[in-house]
Amino acid sequence: MLVPYSYRRLKRGPQVILPKDIGIIMAYSGIGKNSICVDAGTGSGWLAVSLARASKQVTSYELREDFIKIAQRNKEIEGLGNLVLKNADITKGIAEKDVDLVTLDMPNSEKALRPAYKALKPGGIAVGYLPHVEQVKKFVSSMVKLKFSNIFTIEVIVRDMLVREEGMRPSTKGVWHTAYLVFGQKEQLPEALQH
Repeated sequence: MLVPYSYRRLKRGPQVILPKDIGIIMAYSGIGKNSICVDAGTGSGWLAVSLARASKQVTSYELREDFIKIAQRNKEIEGLGNLVLKNADITKGIAEKDVDLVTLDMPNSEKALRPAYKALKPGGIAVGYLPHVEQVKKFVSSMVKLKFSNIFTIEVIVRDMLVREEGMRPSTKGVWHTAYLVFGQKEQLPEALQH
């Protein structure tokens, strides 16, 4: 699959979240220039960098120092002063408050949902990036217990097209399954309590 121009200069160490999933996360969560985002499982930092390009502030949590170094290089390549990389365990708590979006790309990410719920502002979105169906079941079950609303799961598939003089057809190449994306929203306060 063709790597979009804006990602070609970024360094890659551990597996990255691909643009096909990044775009959907950003579109469905509705983040924008005033959004505060928290990311966990930084890896190479492709998602964190993408969120920082579009939002006000991003904090990304990562346990492995070697991954932080790669993400730091990508942060510097992009010149992103609004991206903070933390070598910390998000399951132990999130320092940031009134957050618009929390993205979780890590093993046992359901364990980070309680801190995510506390950090999110009413109406804020949590997203799990989950490669396996079994992970989705645990994640959704935890979301339900924590009273997240508007929970849904999708998978994004991209299919390349082969365009030639003699005809066009789907290519045998493409990016099929990468992960399931699970979205959930923190309950908004009733309108009477918002003032």
